[in-house]
Amino acid sequence: MDSNELAQFIEHTGSAAKPWLLAQLRLKKLQEQRPHLSPEDYAKTLEEINQSLLALGDWWEGREDDVF
Repeated sequence: MDSNELAQFIEHTGSAAKPWLLAQLRLKKLQEQRPHLSPEDYAKTLEEINQSLLALGDWWEGREDDVF
């Protein structure tokens, strides 16, 4: 699945409010752009995505049935 297909899936399932799917989309786009990025830019962007995921924390605890 490429980033366009993943974006369409997220849109069609109404999952834009699921931040882990948006992070997955960012990762897929980064993977597709990797041949055109310097190792430093790739690492920096990967770290930014990682920090975004870490910032989510445990927001889902107690809401598993609603969000997964």
